[in-house]
Amino acid sequence: MNIIVNEIHDVLIIGAGPAGLSAAIYAARAGLNALVIEKLMPGGQAALTDVIANYPGAENISGPELAMKMYEQAIGFGAKFVTDDVSEVDFSGAIKLVKGEKTEYHGRTVIIAAGGRPKEIGCAGEKELAGRGVSYCATCDAAFFRGLEVFVIGGGDSAVEEALYLTKFARKVTIAHRRDELRAAKSLAEKARSNEKINFLWDTAVEEIKGDKTVKSIVFKNLKTNEITERFAEEPDKTFGIFVFVGYEPVSGIYRGKLRMDENEYIITDEDMRTSVEGVYAAGDIRAKSLRQVVTAASDGATAAVQAGKYLDK
Repeated sequence: MNIIVNEIHDVLIIGAGPAGLSAAIYAARAGLNALVIEKLMPGGQAALTDVIANYPGAENISGPELAMKMYEQAIGFGAKFVTDDVSEVDFSGAIKLVKGEKTEYHGRTVIIAAGGRPKEIGCAGEKELAGRGVSYCATCDAAFFRGLEVFVIGGGDSAVEEALYLTKFARKVTIAHRRDELRAAKSLAEKARSNEKINFLWDTAVEEIKGDKTVKSIVFKNLKTNEITERFAEEPDKTFGIFVFVGYEPVSGIYRGKLRMDENEYIITDEDMRTSVEGVYAAGDIRAKSLRQVVTAASDGATAAVQAGKYLDK
């Protein structure tokens, strides 16, 4: 779409995940001039999820399908979208400034829904082999490991969900977890334990990932015994996959020093999504809260848009 230089929008929405899309739906439906700025595709982390089984009224819908429905709904109400990567913000004036790599955007209010990104293990070899056997998205990369062995690092809902998805492609899936039991929901844990393709390494951390052009081996440490073991690719596979799901961190670096944050750099808001700066709201995975799910992100986005509208009415 064409952006009018110096156009002042009622609300700028940074991010088009479930929180941003929900905010766009509510803002546009209320007649607000809403612009969503997203650097990739609509849907955020939800768009990378194979199946969303717990979204009310949409059981077992795929993440991309749900994201596209939300996107089309926002478009239908009149929300505008632009592809750009936000690099700087200035919330000091009555008109807020959001700078992207392509151009600048101006808004009377801003809703930050930039979400989070996968955390890294932090071990030797991880960065060097990312994209060469180390992945953070099973939906994106599972097909590359058809018939091979894969390791899933983590024990929460995301790790188990992705491990189950990987069984559609991989010959064998091993979940390596730092604890002696899964943190995932009971129903997910039971599915994993009953799947004959899934094995477990308990009390286990990754020390190093080795390889050159592809992953060749992974070094584990048992956290109870301190025993070090190295697992090599089986012949004739030559390689295997490592899928990392050890949590997420907020994409909040550009707001450091401009908004109040907690010790983990999640943006602090009140129950109405208001941040420490008047006219600026945060919604979804980027804000400090106890539950990060598609349904809570959508709720946050709706609340933020309604509150932005009330602010503008004043």
